[in-house]
Amino acid sequence: MAMAFKMATTGMWVTDECKNSFMEMKWKKVHRYIVFKIEEKSRLVTVDKVGGAGESYDDLAASLPKDDCRYAVFDFDFVTVDNCRKSKIFFIAWAPTESRIRAKMLYATSKDGLRRVLDGIHYEVQATDPTEMGIDVILDRAK
Repeated sequence: MAMAFKMATTGMWVTDECKNSFMEMKWKKVHRYIVFKIEEKSRLVTVDKVGGAGESYDDLAASLPKDDCRYAVFDFDFVTVDNCRKSKIFFIAWAPTESRIRAKMLYATSKDGLRRVLDGIHYEVQATDPTEMGIDVILDRAK
C-alpha cells in the first residue's frame, strides 16, 4: 500500500492519491474539483472523482450522490470588484438528508483530519441539500 496519512481522532487514513491530486489542483491547476469518499471497510479516504480544468461548479454539484456523503474541494476562479483575478479553494462537506446516519457521523468526525492533510483551503461549506452549496453561496463567501 502506498503511503497514507493517519487521522488520529477517527482512525481513518488519507491516501497519497488524495494529497497528490489536491496539490495538482492547487499548484498546477490540472483539476477544477476533487470529490473524496470514505471506504468504510478499509478505513481509507480515497479520491472518488476528479473534474478536469474545463469543468464547472455545476459539474461538481451534479457529481455528488443524492443519498450518500462526500467531501469535495473546488478551485473557484473569479474577478473582484477591483478587476483582479483571484482563486480560492473551497472545502465542501456534503451530507444529504437521505444518507445513512452512520455515514453522516463518520464523515462529520473525519472532516477535520482531512482538512489538515489538504493544506491551503480557504473556505468551508457544509451542505445537506444543493441549495446550501449553490454558486451564489460560493460567490458570497469568496468576496
